[in-house]
Amino acid sequence: MNQSRRRRGTQLSPSGLRIVQERIDWENLSYEELAGKAELGTDVVRRLMKRQAVDRASVIAIAKVLDLRLTDIIESEWEACPPPELPSISEEQFYVECPVVEAQCTEALAKPGALLRIKAPQKMGKTLLMVKLLSQMQPQAQTAILSFDLADKTVFTSLKGFSQWFCAAVSAMLNLENRLSDYWDDILACNFNINKYFQKYILMNVESSLVLALDNTDLVFENTDIAIDFCKLLRGWHDQARRGDLSSQIWQKLHLVIVHDTEVYGSLDINASPLAGVGTVVELPEFEVQQALQLAQKYQASWNTNQVKQLMDLVGGHPYLLQSAFEAIRYQNYTVDQILKTAPTESGIYRDYLRQLLNSLEQTPELNEAFQKVIAAQEPVLLKPATAFKLHSMGLIKLEGEKAKSRCRLYTEYFGRAVIEDRKNA
Repeated sequence: MNQSRRRRGTQLSPSGLRIVQERIDWENLSYEELAGKAELGTDVVRRLMKRQAVDRASVIAIAKVLDLRLTDIIESEWEACPPPELPSISEEQFYVECPVVEAQCTEALAKPGALLRIKAPQKMGKTLLMVKLLSQMQPQAQTAILSFDLADKTVFTSLKGFSQWFCAAVSAMLNLENRLSDYWDDILACNFNINKYFQKYILMNVESSLVLALDNTDLVFENTDIAIDFCKLLRGWHDQARRGDLSSQIWQKLHLVIVHDTEVYGSLDINASPLAGVGTVVELPEFEVQQALQLAQKYQASWNTNQVKQLMDLVGGHPYLLQSAFEAIRYQNYTVDQILKTAPTESGIYRDYLRQLLNSLEQTPELNEAFQKVIAAQEPVLLKPATAFKLHSMGLIKLEGEKAKSRCRLYTEYFGRAVIEDRKNA
């Protein structure tokens, strides 16, 4: 039998890929926005744009959103097969190790009743690190990941609704029956009920210890009324494990990993970080040159050190920006020169990502004005502490002492162009 087995599905033709990409650019859509309009997962759109096979219904939905004829963009619909050089691979295979950070996290999680916070701006690799840590803990602990992406908007409309959803969701992740009716008493506060549910039911069904990872916790932080009480609950669990009283032993079985972006704090007071001073906090650093080279190798990109340094001179060590370049070369036939020349423009590979940052800035004129000062200056700029904190949390600046500079040349050039365009249109 031919080892190159075909699998049923539909994929874009080479010309179809160009047509779809041109229409996406024309409509000014990100992959996330296109997926939302087509009511699909973003991963489906990404696979399609890598010319991997997806189900026919998904391609029809995307073609409908983009007002394209299916026959103009796809390969023959019989048993489409991805090109050999594009194997189906998981994101975890692109994980680049960071021994210092991993050691810090592992040491923190080994403590009874641990609370570890992993934070960084979006797309810095937080979730991949979380998955790596949990895989390491599995031999000696039960593990579960709960992403707040799984909660729809109605979950965040009331503290009671959120609290009950949280208990039921954790139960489901652990393959436990939902027994809220046995432990919930409306006369008591929500946190009291959650505490009782975990102590009397969840943790009693854990043999040794439980590593519970809470991903996309920003979605909770954005709802201030819920966030304040929820963070009190998490702090309380961490404290109960250290008290040395009769209940401490069972709370020592719970090891929490809280994963969140930092952008959310742009809308909060600088002194109101929801979990300030609790547990161990790890902030992900940018990649060094050797890590960037390792990432290039994972994408089978034959980059030498000088080429990687050229790219890092533009985007710094930001994992997502580096990864996007290697993906574009492997899957979309870009050249290094094309990426470097078009990167800060609307025809570059970073256009969707940069546009999202620009939209965020434009929603807060004070931050926008401050960042314009930063990118216009030749030397680091002194900003108000709160403003510097917010821009740093968004990943836009680096701090040198009390002064700020643009995180990378890509931001300086792109946002500098945006300022010039605004002035032209004024």
